[in-house]
Amino acid sequence: MEKGYLNLVLHGHLPYVRHPEYDNFLEESWFYEAITETYIPLILVFEKLINDGVDFRMTMTLSPTLLSMFCDPLLQDRYLKHINKLIELAEKEVHRTQWQPEFRELAKMYLDFFTTARNTFLRYGKNLTVPFKDFQDRGKVEIITCGATHGFFPLMDVCQESIRAQVKVAASHYRNIFGRPPRGIWLPECGYNPGCDAILKEAGIKFFFLDAHGILHGSPRPKYGTFAPVYCPSGVAALGRDLESSKQVWSSIEGYPGDYLYREFYRDIGYDLDFDYIKPYILPDGVRVNTGIKYYRISGPTEEKQPYNRKMAMDKAADHAGNFLFNRHQQVEYLYDFLKQKPLIVSPYDAELYGHWWFEGPQWLDFLIRKIHFDQDTIRMITPSEYLAENPRNQVVTPSMSSWGYKGYCEVWLQGSNDWVYRHLHKASERMTELAKMHSRTNVNGLTRRALNQALRELLLAQSSDWAFIMGTGTHVPYAIKRTKEHLARFNHLYDSIRSNSVDDYWLSDIESKDNIFPEIDYKVHQ
Repeated sequence: MEKGYLNLVLHGHLPYVRHPEYDNFLEESWFYEAITETYIPLILVFEKLINDGVDFRMTMTLSPTLLSMFCDPLLQDRYLKHINKLIELAEKEVHRTQWQPEFRELAKMYLDFFTTARNTFLRYGKNLTVPFKDFQDRGKVEIITCGATHGFFPLMDVCQESIRAQVKVAASHYRNIFGRPPRGIWLPECGYNPGCDAILKEAGIKFFFLDAHGILHGSPRPKYGTFAPVYCPSGVAALGRDLESSKQVWSSIEGYPGDYLYREFYRDIGYDLDFDYIKPYILPDGVRVNTGIKYYRISGPTEEKQPYNRKMAMDKAADHAGNFLFNRHQQVEYLYDFLKQKPLIVSPYDAELYGHWWFEGPQWLDFLIRKIHFDQDTIRMITPSEYLAENPRNQVVTPSMSSWGYKGYCEVWLQGSNDWVYRHLHKASERMTELAKMHSRTNVNGLTRRALNQALRELLLAQSSDWAFIMGTGTHVPYAIKRTKEHLARFNHLYDSIRSNSVDDYWLSDIESKDNIFPEIDYKVHQ
């Protein structure tokens, strides 16, 4: 007997990193690694499930910046060059490890892994939006959008025109790619301020996700906690993260990805092997980087690591999938009896956990979905749109201001290392609104219109929460500061040029070629 629902959500996002002015750029590798280790493995899992007749439902964010990089010809060609180099390295590793059987089998695994990634990439014409559109059109994966550049809404609330632009640009971009308007949105960093749901409604958004305390601290208190959606006063539905199922996967101490049989992320041949051997496959200036070839398992809390055993890791992934389903059964049985209605378990995770950080994650997901389909009938996988269509009556609650991340109230994005950015972002937002209103009633064309649209692009790119996050966590800080300052400087130059009617066509063309995101953008949305 069906007693509850499970909504698995993967939040797929990367900041917009594209540097045509350089032949090689370290931070572009974030995107290439994500394609190889997360998005193509997920595509292959979904394809196999469909081919095997396994019915399933998933929800995935594909943020506008990530989608834009998927579609970019320059990055597509650079990824192909990247994966070809990894295939070449894996072939050399198969030869180098011929007298080390425990490593040679792994080298062969990586050669097959990289070759399959390249073949899949080419099979879809180098554009990975194609398979995800197909999965959605088949009714298996509901794709939702995000803020245009992952701007953090609670810290933009003094300039609501910017929140509106983040949402409207994202919705328009989604429609251009998927041929339909987005029904749901992932609020960047789950950041919510009461009232921003009204902006979502303007854009036709039907639902969004919050961390648990955003729902539980709502007013009035939600009768069913996080186990049913609530409607905001605007009529947009909010779904709360389930803490129990999240902890089983997220926790570095208790979660599945920390099991000692799983692959160790931090041991990579890019750092382990002789410099002269590995030099062609790291950065041209000799800086060592991850190659993706990792031969060791986590093994334990010490520096000593044992060779990775793929079969043992897959057996453990199957065990963990069974354990996750068992726990959801117990949870649903208890809640069904207690609530007197079918609970909705919402389990959201960063997509890159699956494959990139947790190498076995996509296979765990495959095992879990098959067990849900074949081995039980208590829990049904569902998307938010399906749930709301089946259960249209829900309590009206005003969720509380909240985010996910450390302490749950914006501290990651507002602290001593990054608080300086907001005065500049807010001033730039005010200036963008000024420009948009100044040119809203006239038919602006040519150079001025291009400059206005580029000004909005630069503002959106500066607003990315990724830069403040990186500054707060202390990794790649110079790059995050550089990106923030560059986009603000370009915006301010454009503002002054537009105001004085002195836009430089050559300079503008150069900036348009570098920051070419959202080609159909319309500056008038920022008012």
